[in-house]
Amino acid sequence: MEISSGLIIAGIIGLIAGIVIISLINKNKSLSLLSDAKKEAEKIIESAKDKGESIKNNKILQAKEKFLELKSEHEKIIFSREDKIKIIEREISSKESKIDSIIKKQESLTSDLEKKNAEIELKLNTLEKKAKEVEKVRKNQIKQLEVISGLSEKEAKKSLLESLKKDAENDALSYAKEKMEEAELTVKENAKKIILNTIHRIGAEEAIDNTVSVFNIESDDIKGRIIGREGRNIRALESATGVEIIVDDTPEAIILSCFDSIRREIARISLHKLVKDGRIHPARIEEVVKKTKKEIDQEIIEVGKRTVIDLGINGLHPELIKYVGRMKYRSSYGQNLLQHSKEVAKLCAIMASEMGIDPKMAKRAGLLHDIGKVPSIEKDIETPHAILGMQWAEKFGEHTNVCNAIGAHHDEIEMNCLISPIIQVCDAMSGARPGARRQVLDSYIERLKNLEDIALDFNGVEKAYAIQAGRELRVMVESEKINDEEASNLSFQISQKIQTDMTYPGQVKVTVIRETRAVNIAK
Repeated sequence: MEISSGLIIAGIIGLIAGIVIISLINKNKSLSLLSDAKKEAEKIIESAKDKGESIKNNKILQAKEKFLELKSEHEKIIFSREDKIKIIEREISSKESKIDSIIKKQESLTSDLEKKNAEIELKLNTLEKKAKEVEKVRKNQIKQLEVISGLSEKEAKKSLLESLKKDAENDALSYAKEKMEEAELTVKENAKKIILNTIHRIGAEEAIDNTVSVFNIESDDIKGRIIGREGRNIRALESATGVEIIVDDTPEAIILSCFDSIRREIARISLHKLVKDGRIHPARIEEVVKKTKKEIDQEIIEVGKRTVIDLGINGLHPELIKYVGRMKYRSSYGQNLLQHSKEVAKLCAIMASEMGIDPKMAKRAGLLHDIGKVPSIEKDIETPHAILGMQWAEKFGEHTNVCNAIGAHHDEIEMNCLISPIIQVCDAMSGARPGARRQVLDSYIERLKNLEDIALDFNGVEKAYAIQAGRELRVMVESEKINDEEASNLSFQISQKIQTDMTYPGQVKVTVIRETRAVNIAK
């Protein structure tokens, strides 16, 4: 036991001694490492100091170089400014020298002017003296003339003025007569040139509007579906559109008859939609017709806007634009009203330009001249369309000249501006184009017969012929009953009678022919 305990103690002591020795060895190593680290740190610090010094020196050199560059640039700027200042100083000195020379010239001119003023004053004084002397001489001469002639000065002036007035009146009358004769010779020729140039520059295609439309269908089976059970569908369609629908034996076609083109178009489009959709019954018909009416109303507005834009007319009231669009579905004597109004607007613009009048205002009046023909709730049946159109134009703020041109283009009111006769002439030109308007044969023949009857009612008329589609009336008179002067008066009386008793487009030329024949037979 004692031996084992001694061994344990010896082992413990040996272990402690080993630990002490190891710690001493580690301490020596750490001391050596620390010294090495200090040396390395000193080296790093030394190298960092060297690099810092080099960087500092480089930066100082760069700063000096930058300073020198800025200094040189600044000196350049200063030198350039000095050069500019020198140039300005030179210009100022040259201007000062010029001003000095101008001042010297001005002084010399003022001195010359003063001298001339003095000379003029002397001359004026001498002229006044001479004028007084002349006045004395004139008065003495007048007194001597009064004594010789036995007339006072006032009486002599009066007689002289009367003689001068008579001479001036005669000269003025002769001059006016010459100018009137020249105007009569040239005015017709100039007017014809203007009208012909205008017509040549506007060439419009004419298409006659009908009062019926033909709706084509693929097969006759659809006719039965359109008619419906006991005719319910066709009655609903007619009551909703106001159009007469004729379903007859015509193959693959249905006729839509109505004088109102808008209603006819609504019926045509509605039928197309119903046939395409396949559902045809009264409720569906009413629904489709309502939608189609809204589409047509929108189409009318779009047509009005396009027309106004195409013609270059600005500032037109929206209601007037709507009326212009409705013209597309209106016709007059078979002539489409919108095409007619557009043609009249273009003709008016050209003719106004030829005559030196505002073409834009003339074009505006030409487009709106037949606006009173457009169907509307406000329309008064007894009011002429020209007066109604004028009232609408006034209501929507159009110019007074435009309103007068609209109201006066059929002579319902008096013309008070130059645009009014232009509208009247261009309206007649557009309506009188060959094929522009449709006329019933009976009414055409009746008009020609009425022309001839009016001429035959006058005494001394032997024969009368309406020629050139009623544009001219040739009247043959008996030479024994009518002399040359009476023939001229007869032509005027017949033209006035036609003007008051008949309604016709354009004008009618009345030509009275009187001839004397001497016939002998040689045997």
